[in-house]
Amino acid sequence: MTLALGSLAEVLWTALRPSTLLLGAVAFLFFADFLKNRRPKNYPPGPLRLPFVGNIFHLDFEWWHLSIQRFVKKYGNVFSLDIGDVSTVVVTGLPLIKEVLIHRNQIFANRPFFPIQERAFKNKGVVMSSGQIWKELRRFTLTTLRNFGLGKKSLEERIHEESQYLIQAIGEENGQPFNPQIKISNAVSNIICSIMFGKRFDYQDDQFQELLRLLHEVTHLQTSLHCQLCNVFPRIMKFLPGPHQTLFSDWEKLEMFVARVIENHRRDRNPVEARDFIDAYLQEIEKNKGNATSSFHEENLICNTLDLLFAGTDTTLITLRWGLLYMALYPEIQEKVQSEIDRVLGQSQQPSTAARESMPYTNAVIHEVQRMGNIVPLNVPREVAEDTTLAGYHLPQNNSIFLIL
Repeated sequence: MTLALGSLAEVLWTALRPSTLLLGAVAFLFFADFLKNRRPKNYPPGPLRLPFVGNIFHLDFEWWHLSIQRFVKKYGNVFSLDIGDVSTVVVTGLPLIKEVLIHRNQIFANRPFFPIQERAFKNKGVVMSSGQIWKELRRFTLTTLRNFGLGKKSLEERIHEESQYLIQAIGEENGQPFNPQIKISNAVSNIICSIMFGKRFDYQDDQFQELLRLLHEVTHLQTSLHCQLCNVFPRIMKFLPGPHQTLFSDWEKLEMFVARVIENHRRDRNPVEARDFIDAYLQEIEKNKGNATSSFHEENLICNTLDLLFAGTDTTLITLRWGLLYMALYPEIQEKVQSEIDRVLGQSQQPSTAARESMPYTNAVIHEVQRMGNIVPLNVPREVAEDTTLAGYHLPQNNSIFLIL
């Protein structure tokens, strides 16, 4: 009996050697990953995913929209990609995008919780929030921006004023070649800053230049491979150096910049009359004081302000840079645009939205620049709020959606 037990113990010890245990653990992890990421019946087709990392190596994160085009050709306008263990579906083609954004927008209104957005942006503000918070912030933001000139003549006046500073800065180059990015960025950002902060900045202001540097760097870093790996392996990447750590550091600096502006507004604001967006938001915070479910608090104000700074700076800057590039590449188009501007506006009249109908060629060129430039090719991701179907495919709740035109 003792001999038999000894033989059994010897067999078990042999079976449980470290290499065997390691092999068993790896097999278990692969099986667990397979069960967790099984695609439901009638799920959109897509390339074969690898365990743990999904389709991350199928993508070029510097050129997302280009690397995705080959999947559109193979799988059609609706297909699946897994980024780590996050299941995503890519939707392209105008009819399907209209279906998502217009006809069934309530089902696709939420934002997904990617680890990097959750850590850096905390899923607050008007861009990354969902549900009632998003509805309240969106309503307030649109109303307040209109009150401070969005879509009105007063905003045109801000643009006209800033354009004179830009022309002056360009004139200082004395006709020599120069990179227009910084000068255009100064002008574009100053317009949104005048609405958000109630003032414009001098182009030489060190704090202003640091703000612009941080905005541009965060925008660039979000698409880097390190930041995407942070979405796949958040617990590991948290302790590793790399550009993702720079992104988190930059975001903290941006939050501190806006927090200082808010504190200055608190000290010298008029409780009755709002000078700018921050004043108007502080009034809403006062109105909702004591309401635990209110979306109006300082953390949301900081994120909302940064959302508008990002949206009002880089998108316009990149569009204008594409416009300058295409005008340089196609001088015959540039000549026709200039001819129409001279005919309608002359040398002294300022451009305005009222003149748009009289300038159909210039208007068409602007739209073509936006189409060709395609500055946000994947749009901001959406999330499925409830089980649904799209183009005959089943999309489960909480599935992330990327939209590309």
